[in-house]
Amino acid sequence: MEAYKNILCGTDFSKQSESAVGRAVELAKRFGAKLTLLHVVEYFPEDRSNEMIAPEDVDPKAYREEQSGKLLTELVQKFDCKDARHEVVFSTHSAGREIVRYAGEQQVDLVIVGSHGYHGMTVILGSTAITVIHSAPCDVLAIRSSK
Repeated sequence: MEAYKNILCGTDFSKQSESAVGRAVELAKRFGAKLTLLHVVEYFPEDRSNEMIAPEDVDPKAYREEQSGKLLTELVQKFDCKDARHEVVFSTHSAGREIVRYAGEQQVDLVIVGSHGYHGMTVILGSTAITVIHSAPCDVLAIRSSK
């Protein structure tokens, strides 16, 4: 098996994706691979989340990008992966579709995503993980959260 050189880890800042980030950091160190942490703001601006509501006088996109960037920086610090690239991408499509597109453009050879680990196929993996598993141009590792 060839060593991975370019690893992408999608995160939505949930417990499941935090487990995936931990594994991505571990594998990137083991293989000496480049690591990118990616957060996708999906269906923007049509379906804006109530989780990060911008103040009235602030551009919603700029606010969301700043808040997501801060959360990515916290992950970098928590997992001690200073060399990891971290990006926020806005998409009018789903996160799964955007992760696949990004992986192809950046010539990623391993995508790591978190899974939910409950019951039923979509619930077990989550719709983002299923999209990535079925569409990515490279290997995909779905990490089950330790809850």
